[in-house]
Amino acid sequence: MSNSDLLIIISILVLCYSFFSASETAFSSLNKIKLKALANAGNQRAESTYELTEDFSKLLTTILIGNTIVNVVSASLATVLFTNLLGNNGVSVSSIVMTLVIMIIGEIFPKNIAKYMPERLAMSFTPFLRFLMFIFTPLTFIFRFVEKVFEKHFGNVSDSYSTDEIITMVEEANEDGDIEDHEADLITNALEFNDLDVGEILTPRIDVISIDIDDYTIEEIELKYRDSGFSRLPVYKESIDNIIGVLIEKDFYYHLFYEKSIDIKGILKDVIFTSPQVKISSLLKQFQTSKTHMAIVVDEYGGTEGIITMEDILEELVGEIYDEHDEVIEYYKKLDDNTYLVKADVDYEDMFEHFGIELDEEYEFNTTSAWVIDMLDKIPVKGDSFDFKNMHIEVTNADSKKVNEIKITFKKEKEDHKDR
Repeated sequence: MSNSDLLIIISILVLCYSFFSASETAFSSLNKIKLKALANAGNQRAESTYELTEDFSKLLTTILIGNTIVNVVSASLATVLFTNLLGNNGVSVSSIVMTLVIMIIGEIFPKNIAKYMPERLAMSFTPFLRFLMFIFTPLTFIFRFVEKVFEKHFGNVSDSYSTDEIITMVEEANEDGDIEDHEADLITNALEFNDLDVGEILTPRIDVISIDIDDYTIEEIELKYRDSGFSRLPVYKESIDNIIGVLIEKDFYYHLFYEKSIDIKGILKDVIFTSPQVKISSLLKQFQTSKTHMAIVVDEYGGTEGIITMEDILEELVGEIYDEHDEVIEYYKKLDDNTYLVKADVDYEDMFEHFGIELDEEYEFNTTSAWVIDMLDKIPVKGDSFDFKNMHIEVTNADSKKVNEIKITFKKEKEDHKDR
């Protein structure tokens, strides 16, 4: 075989090496969701490619077998070629030249192309890869057998995605413009939904507006409905730790105006009780089954810790829900580029996420008020302050029980926080 023939064969083998490298990167990087969408739209090539991805282990084995064969043969022929041309020095020169050629033409160039158009290349390569999978079936069978033996003794590595990995994928898709902000938020909220406990989103006892069954007037009840804007009020006997039912505004006014008399004991709706540790996804199913919209959250001693409504749960999925009578609360008020006023009843994790700051640890409490109290190790008064990471926190409003508002000033040397 002449040197020119050897050169042509080596060039073809290097191109084959490029093909296998591009194939591996394309199938590793492609978006299976996008590919499945194309297949569902009637694209037969996309459907065939998607079928290959379903048995990625077999496909990868075929690619690696082809890559190995091409690499060994091309290196052997290159050694022969350069030995013919340079004698004993041909072996060293062959190693250097083939390493550079394989690295640039066989690895870097094809893999970079495949990275930017994985779906297109994968669909283009599918017919030939299917042919190779058929040709290499005996070899593939041997390697798959070895793989299964390995998995049996060392365990199988799952190719499923964790919630955090899916959220990262959603964030990347959002940054790339593949999905809108509200779509990304909805997907993220849905993924995190099952991890939320009732205790994380309940309305605390101190903020619960309720009625004493033995000490009320019609005027007082009307005033509570009007001032709060709520359509359901819990009713207790003797103490708020003994809630006996829920008074619905519609029932109250129906009996008041149409029956001309009212005894709220007779129109109370049954109430369900839950625990702070219950998952909100489970409570939502309980709401649907019992056809109710409110639950009383009780602590380990049976006392009332707070209340939670169906609206509270749904807001964890779709964000704040306001009606015509709700007051829109501004939790974050920007004073200047470095200074913000923050309502202290906002979830402390939400606050740090809002400002793009990562926490080094998690706390058992939920509110920013509790976080400030923990940091200062006391119930703060107006004017108390401390530093945390790149923030200076000052208490601007507090009472004898909790913090109501804080002012956050970001230090000038770290102004790169994210203002959302």
